[in-house]
Amino acid sequence: MKKKPALDHVYLNDAFQCSTININLNLPEEESVEGCSKGSKEFILTEEGKKIKPKQQFTLPDCSKNVLRSGYRRIFNRKTLEKRLPILTWLPKYSIEDATSDLIAGISVGLTVIPQALAYAAIAGLPVAFGLYSSFLGCFVYIFLGSCKDVSLGPSAIIALLTYQVTQGSWQKSVLLCFLCGVVELTMGLLGLGFIIEFVSCPVASGFTSAVSLIILTSQIQSVLGIIANGNTFVESWTQIIKNIQHTQLCDAVLGVTCIALLLIMRMLSNYYIGVDQADQMTSRRRLANKVIWTVGTARNAILVIGCCIMSYLMHSEEHGTPFRVVGVIPPGLPSIQWPPTSISIEQAIDGKPHGFIDIVCSMVSALFVIPLISLMESIAIAKAFASGRPIDASQELIALGTANIANSFVQGFPGTGALSRGAVNNASGVRTPLSNIYSGTLVMIALLFLTPYFYFIPRATLAAVIISAVVFMIEIKVIKTIWRAKKSDLLPGIGTFLACLVLPLEFGILIGICINVVFILYNVARPKLSTELFTTQSGVKYLMITPDRCLIFPSVEYVRNFVNKLSIRQNLPVVIDASHVYGADFTTATVINSLIRDFSQREQLLVFYNLRPSICALFEHVSVSQFTVYYQIEQLEIFLKNV
Repeated sequence: MKKKPALDHVYLNDAFQCSTININLNLPEEESVEGCSKGSKEFILTEEGKKIKPKQQFTLPDCSKNVLRSGYRRIFNRKTLEKRLPILTWLPKYSIEDATSDLIAGISVGLTVIPQALAYAAIAGLPVAFGLYSSFLGCFVYIFLGSCKDVSLGPSAIIALLTYQVTQGSWQKSVLLCFLCGVVELTMGLLGLGFIIEFVSCPVASGFTSAVSLIILTSQIQSVLGIIANGNTFVESWTQIIKNIQHTQLCDAVLGVTCIALLLIMRMLSNYYIGVDQADQMTSRRRLANKVIWTVGTARNAILVIGCCIMSYLMHSEEHGTPFRVVGVIPPGLPSIQWPPTSISIEQAIDGKPHGFIDIVCSMVSALFVIPLISLMESIAIAKAFASGRPIDASQELIALGTANIANSFVQGFPGTGALSRGAVNNASGVRTPLSNIYSGTLVMIALLFLTPYFYFIPRATLAAVIISAVVFMIEIKVIKTIWRAKKSDLLPGIGTFLACLVLPLEFGILIGICINVVFILYNVARPKLSTELFTTQSGVKYLMITPDRCLIFPSVEYVRNFVNKLSIRQNLPVVIDASHVYGADFTTATVINSLIRDFSQREQLLVFYNLRPSICALFEHVSVSQFTVYYQIEQLEIFLKNV
């Protein structure tokens, strides 16, 4: 005789020793004891086992007062304020050591964000000044609303490329897109929709990031070669590059390749140390040398841009200009504060056609969902990378991102988010709190006020090299081997997302990847695992126990019915369905189970349910016209089988 089914991890209710569908509960009323819980008053359980709501006398003014009072207490309390304004948590404990670390980190990030902002504006198809406009006000907003110390808000390569594909280089559309994305992000955050990020799996995120990296890298090859080759997709960009490659400018090509090589070498310096690893055993000279090496490796973008700018200035002549294509004139000073443009006139339009507000919004509907999702993905990736196990509130990050983008739109910025490169610099610099953003934002403002005349001579090939050396490491090749070893089927949504993003616009590519993932999820829901075991009672009665491993809902219940029928006909034994893991069911489940009971009744074969939750039992009672048997203890079940 096989052993009895294990009772671990099952739902047991000793109130039901054995029962059929008609379950009567005659439980004594518990006396209320002062200081003890009296139970829920939401329902009253009758002798027939039905739940009814108690009659309560409430007037409309009383209900309104109670709702307003409970809402006020829920919103205006210390816990909620600290959750929505994280600055209230860390600012009272701020110290001199924190200020020193934040100052160093803020300056380090500022030296990184300025050349990145110039380069990412080029990806968005905008004048480089708009990259700087997008890089300072959001930093100040994040100080109050941000929950992650390592995040520094500003342009990112992925969001810049999405912006270009939507706006095609129109600064009016880019600024309005920034405002609308901010409104969507803020609304999602206030509604607590940060969980939506969980619908993007790691393979889909890796496929999307890798495809975007290749597209960005391709888009910058034209600047390295000194040619013009515009395209919305990977295929279109390479088609234009091959078509115009004969117009390559030698000086730009040499400078671009040299800058890429220098940046890759300088990148390795940030991880290079002289002497022993222990700080207490290192001499002051070696410690200073390591600091210098780390600074050079961290600020490599700024150092290279400044060096190439000086070289371009020295090589400039009135007759021949510069031998490289340069950034050109950048308007000096801070941008004016103004409402985001809501229409585009014929003179401002790139295509020579006027565009109203409704026309602009309709042209970017899909981007208003994709850009907030990708922005949240990037910020959460930074937060998780450096959180050291601390929980991340995705909804609060959406509130911070949304408010920052709304603010940026009033200073002519395009959509931004956190970037992993800036987060890595922030973390490596020893950042303590989000207050480091005030220093990086201030550096950008200083650059706008005093340094824009000197940015004229920055070679475009150098900015392209900055982008290429950054995004080449975003191509996630190693993850393919890991996924292949872990679960090969997960490669399908990843590869599908990758190929779709290369061929189609990015917003459609990520949506296709999510849809493939949803199909996988639905398939798993529709095909629960059903374990079958043959048992023998102490009296010698054999029966077949079938155990579903999850809830039974409409996509899966027909599959379960066919499986149970097929197996029961083959074995011709009493069947017991162990519902220990069935924590939910729906109306379709109840109707199909009713059909299953009829199938067994027509064959005069026994079907018994074991450990079925009372809530599901009540659902079956309302739908089923046939009697079905439910048992909650294995001993009573065996007695029943013996008697039958």
